[in-house]
Amino acid sequence: MMINYTGTYTDKYQLAMSQVYFLKGQKETRAVFDYFFRKLPFNGGYAIFAGLEDLLHTLDILRFDKEDIDFLKRQGYHPDFIRYLEKFRFTGNVYSSKEGDLVFPVRPVLQIEANIIEAQIIETLLLNILNFQTLIATKASRMRQAAESRNLIDFGLRRAQGPGGYYASRAAFIGGFDSTSNVRAGRDYDIPLSGTMAHSFIESYDDELSAFTHFTEVYPNDCVLVVDTYDTLKSGIPNAIAVAKKMEGKGLRLNGIRLDSGDLAYLAKESRRRLDSAGLNYVKIAVSNQLDEYIIKSLLEQQAPIDVFGVGTSLVTGYPDAALDGVYKLAFANGKPRIKLSENVSKITLPYRKQVFRIHDNNGKFVGADVVTIADEPEVDIMYHPMYPLKSLSLIKHIKEPLMQKVMGDGLRLNNPLSLSEIAQYSRNRLEKLPEEYKRFDNPHIYKVGISKKMQSERDRLIDEFKK
Repeated sequence: MMINYTGTYTDKYQLAMSQVYFLKGQKETRAVFDYFFRKLPFNGGYAIFAGLEDLLHTLDILRFDKEDIDFLKRQGYHPDFIRYLEKFRFTGNVYSSKEGDLVFPVRPVLQIEANIIEAQIIETLLLNILNFQTLIATKASRMRQAAESRNLIDFGLRRAQGPGGYYASRAAFIGGFDSTSNVRAGRDYDIPLSGTMAHSFIESYDDELSAFTHFTEVYPNDCVLVVDTYDTLKSGIPNAIAVAKKMEGKGLRLNGIRLDSGDLAYLAKESRRRLDSAGLNYVKIAVSNQLDEYIIKSLLEQQAPIDVFGVGTSLVTGYPDAALDGVYKLAFANGKPRIKLSENVSKITLPYRKQVFRIHDNNGKFVGADVVTIADEPEVDIMYHPMYPLKSLSLIKHIKEPLMQKVMGDGLRLNNPLSLSEIAQYSRNRLEKLPEEYKRFDNPHIYKVGISKKMQSERDRLIDEFKK
């Protein structure tokens, strides 16, 4: 973990509320909070849940260190509350969807069950980790859909918002990228590394051919040459061909060329023609330069012979959305269900600790529906629209898969951490089960999220109770 997360990685109001709970004798109050989001990013049809393993690792080691405590003393917090924070540990339970799974609006993605101070203090940290990584994994997945089987490389660290680039590389791998240029993320998360050369390397030489020659001599088995420093077709490609032929004489092969400017579709086609004419059909063509899923899709629709896409800014910034609107809402406290009301019906929350079931057909495909139930509810045969109660869907003939699993109990991990490769493979497997109409970039089919009759009744009862 690159960031040294400690207890002060939070918002002030979390500590302000927690001190009130502590001083008024409520520190043992048990609470349940839901993490969910209300709108899918990028006007898409699904999101990829990411960040869980990082969150669980952080909860396992989260403490208020000496620097935190000294700072909070200077902020004027009560001495008794300070002493409580000195011994702070997360001792609660975490129920969660599996990392890499497909997730949808309204339904809980993760739930925290803990004493109310612990649950409150970790809110900001939880939202910070899960919102960002889920956003980037979803963006990466869209690029994977566009690129099909072509290689995808994360080039985004230099364009990321500070250390966000580190976690973006992790999330991108979950979403379907093959490798990263980010050496630190490669080290910590075991992500394959990829990289070529900068234009400055070529500019530092008096001539392009010498630059290419020296690079291939040092990296004879993994060399990709940037060919657009001066003139792609008049200089870059001819020099790359000359170097590749020289390598062949030594029993070696040039791995590829990279195009980073100009009309990428045209240049890729012309480069492929010239390489093939020289007998270099094995040399791959990589492209970069402000790519996103739409540009990738367009390039391939133009039948550009591209093997590798290097993506930076739009990936690691989650462009154009920039943030996932994930929220953290109280659902149960002090033995009672809790609810937040709003004049906007879509913002009324659901009470109780919950289970979420994904509906499958008999072939194992997702039918496009999740149903939210109260955690201990028995078999559910029908689900209702959360805002339009006359809309319902029978579940009798379908397979129902429970999604919320207990992953941390009394502050302890219940399972061994999964590798990033395992999470990425699981995500790919889940995406294969989603019908194609939900993967469209334009006007994707809307995935249904409903609630059980019991959840509907309890929510409506609480609405009536608190409106009196």
